[in-house]
Amino acid sequence: MTIKLNCDLGESFGSWKMGMDESVMPHINQANIACGYHAGDPMIMRRTLKLAKENGVSIGAHPAYPDLNGFGRRSMLCSSEEIISYVQYQISALEGMALNLGMTLDYVKPHGALYNDMMAKQTVRSAIMEAVAEHNSRPALMLQATPEHKQHLQEASQFELQLHFEAFADRCYDDDGKLLSRTKPGAVHTREKMMDQVRQLVDHGTVTTVSGHTLPLLADTLCVHGDNDAGVQAIADIKALLLA
Repeated sequence: MTIKLNCDLGESFGSWKMGMDESVMPHINQANIACGYHAGDPMIMRRTLKLAKENGVSIGAHPAYPDLNGFGRRSMLCSSEEIISYVQYQISALEGMALNLGMTLDYVKPHGALYNDMMAKQTVRSAIMEAVAEHNSRPALMLQATPEHKQHLQEASQFELQLHFEAFADRCYDDDGKLLSRTKPGAVHTREKMMDQVRQLVDHGTVTTVSGHTLPLLADTLCVHGDNDAGVQAIADIKALLLA
């Protein structure tokens, strides 16, 4: 399998349940685990880590803005120092619990608005890179595969930081390489279009944009979502396609 599968997991909180982690985990390679700022709590984090260990899945911290009520989907005007502190706090929390289970934290993938701001704003991206690079265990940073990947590699080299580039299975791409806004028609692919996009990525390293243009993407990993039975089955089918 040349492209790995990653999924956002551990997003339940207290008695509120989110996602189908037990069903998803056997089909993926990388688990992006919420660290308590947008979702998750200490018990959920530990359970998700144990589930990943049982299934031999690589673990990554999934830090967010401190926005539990908004599920981390609201952008916040934070200083670089604040972003560095927020990210390092969350990485440390998850990694500390992982070490107790004999596990190693492999990477960091920001969540929601923090992820979007990282891709759109160089200052936010630089702060996140600095936060991850300063961390003792030197995890990799996962960010979106775009036509600017060479620029992002150049920025990461200043921090001696390894990058994992991700593409999205179920999202339509705009002509500039960004994800098409969810407010626009066709932003989320149907099952058929999703499978076609995965095949195109695997066979040609490209996606077809909303206007029909062919866009090259250098992707190490593919983001999938499994919060319902149909989504879990789609992940299983994508994995079978990649293995084939």
